[in-house]
Amino acid sequence: MDNILKVSNLCKDYPSFHLRDVSFTVPSGSIVGFVGENGAGKTTTIKLILNEMKRGGGSVQIFGMDNRKDEQKIKEQIGVVFDESYFHSEFKAGDIASILRSVFRTWDDELFGRYLNQFKLPKNKTIKEYSKGMKMKLSIASALAHRPRLLILDEATSGLDPVVRSEILDIFLDFIQDESHSVLFSSHITGDLEKVADYVVFIHEGKIIFDRSKDDLIYQYGIVKCGPKDFQRIDPDDLVRWRKTDFGYEALVTDRDAARRKYSGLVVDPATIDDIMLIYVKGGRS
Repeated sequence: MDNILKVSNLCKDYPSFHLRDVSFTVPSGSIVGFVGENGAGKTTTIKLILNEMKRGGGSVQIFGMDNRKDEQKIKEQIGVVFDESYFHSEFKAGDIASILRSVFRTWDDELFGRYLNQFKLPKNKTIKEYSKGMKMKLSIASALAHRPRLLILDEATSGLDPVVRSEILDIFLDFIQDESHSVLFSSHITGDLEKVADYVVFIHEGKIIFDRSKDDLIYQYGIVKCGPKDFQRIDPDDLVRWRKTDFGYEALVTDRDAARRKYSGLVVDPATIDDIMLIYVKGGRS
């Protein structure tokens, strides 16, 4: 499968934070969830992908082109949505179209209008009269109306109610149906990623912890829950990480069915993306 985005050994240094050798891919026709705690490096990585800051090392290829040498060609084919709207509060939807029509050669007024109707966005109200959900819908409509091949989202659904989020997730799924488009979706709402993502990239303290198929995480990983005595009989080689709780131990395993067979009598629950992140961030290794 071709990769629409390829990030290789990306580095960036700040006085108190270091992004180190970040590498992952976004295959064509996929949604890749980009997760990590606050300050882990998600937004820094996205800004480097968009060439909005100078990197310390590494490379970024988008559509097979270098993101610095071919920046203009690349950005004509990218839609970007951040966690808040940056349109002027006095603008109306028609003003946004007038501006972006002159920016993107592929801008499609008819498609923009269809999104406005689908999202029930009033055309005659100023943006300051929009709710947060409406502002995010307008940002997404604007990002999609020039028919990009890659959509990059940085917390674009945070703070939205479940009904609005579900509506937006359906748009993202439709976007990738022809398998020539892709989405890089940074979000704290891992439940949304469990619904739509094909792959999950987890960044922690500026380093990529894993880049895995979402189905592997959801259907294979597990959490062993047990007391201190039972924990001592678990082979350390079977554990990815573990943490001590008020009720005993929680240990992460990559094959929950194998763990159930090997350690009969112990509780081995399915692991959500939140569970996996929590044990990586708060847990330790044997």
